[in-house]
Amino acid sequence: MENTSNMLPLYLTVDELASTLRIGRNAAYNLVHEGKIHFLRIGRTIRIPRDALVELIEETESL
Repeated sequence: MENTSNMLPLYLTVDELASTLRIGRNAAYNLVHEGKIHFLRIGRTIRIPRDALVELIEETESL
């Protein structure tokens, strides 16, 4: 994932998160609102740091 993650933007939108994980938009928003992935709120927008996505994937792989 390390080489692939460098190809992602530093901060992702929820739509980009959904696309990257190949999940629906609502499922991506659920990850955010349930606190399962770290995010930043900038005004009314939500941004997910690339490192938070990598961390989520690594935690999921270790289950």
